[in-house]
Amino acid sequence: MTRLPIQIKLSDSKKEKPNPENLIFGRTFTDHMFVADYDEGKGWHSHRIIPYTPVSLDPASIVFHYGQTVFEGMKAYRSAEDGTVRLFRPEENMKRMNHSLDRLCMPRIDEETALHALTQLIHIEKDWIPTLEGTSLYIRPFVIANEAFLGVAPAKKYQFFIILSPVGSYYKEGIHPVKILVENEFVRAVKGGTGGAKTAGNYAAGLKAQEVADQRGYSQVLWLDGVERKYVEEVGSMNIFFKIDGEVITPAINGSILEGITRKSILQLLRHWEIPVSERKISMDEIRSAYDEGKLEEVFGTGTAAVISPVGELNWDGYKMVVNNCETGPLATRLFDTLSNIQNGKVEDPFNWVVEMKSELAKLA
Repeated sequence: MTRLPIQIKLSDSKKEKPNPENLIFGRTFTDHMFVADYDEGKGWHSHRIIPYTPVSLDPASIVFHYGQTVFEGMKAYRSAEDGTVRLFRPEENMKRMNHSLDRLCMPRIDEETALHALTQLIHIEKDWIPTLEGTSLYIRPFVIANEAFLGVAPAKKYQFFIILSPVGSYYKEGIHPVKILVENEFVRAVKGGTGGAKTAGNYAAGLKAQEVADQRGYSQVLWLDGVERKYVEEVGSMNIFFKIDGEVITPAINGSILEGITRKSILQLLRHWEIPVSERKISMDEIRSAYDEGKLEEVFGTGTAAVISPVGELNWDGYKMVVNNCETGPLATRLFDTLSNIQNGKVEDPFNWVVEMKSELAKLA
């Protein structure tokens, strides 16, 4: 496929870069962004990198009324030693983005073109990538329907953006255990719905439960299935894992659970280490029984933003389960250290997950 050209317009006024020791997740954005337009019958066109700027939309744009929008989350890492910039499995994010676009009746992106645009944008903004331990450049690709039409139908016009944000740790707790509230009233998604797509409505639907959790001193919400309200699905912005009597268990992808890139990587690591692992239904009753029998060894969430987030407490309808004395477990620590070191190029990458920008730029030039 012939790659479409990318027009580049650099900013005349550069922003002051934030102190890398005080980065707040998702609050600061770089000098430039990528934009492409879509028109039915013409396809994706006008690929460009321009100065970061507000977006002008008609009040009748379909994204405001019927929620046609999808997004992704990924990171770039820069070595403090030699300045090498690394991406972690970016092709998997673009594949998942197309899965989400299909579900929302939105036009697919060309994955090779999108990765080329991302590489060029990061090359321009490489000085924005912090190098302190635990920091990175968060990457947010997203597509919105911008046709002005108050009719319930797929739009005929869209825009694709990529914006960048230097970030520190997603949770103020860092790698320290967080407290999780099991949600019994609200539902995030059901099989056949949009839970398997990364779309804004899934997150908006979870805000009320998260607000309640915040008020009660909990960092995240653990969602149960939307039918029987007994089987574990995922945690707010993460997939979830339980280590029970030596075996690691995570809910199987079932149409309502987002298939996380970090989740997929953790499963590969566990199998590589020959640690027993299964993807299946797991109920809160089973988790409570394991806890009461002293077999619930570790619980942790996985996701791009936090990588690994150990769980120190589960509150299920008032029954509090304190996991591993509210301390980070050895498996969560090993997984976090290994995955983080692979992402930062500090250890060998036996899976070829990491894309180094130097070689990628040479290939794509």
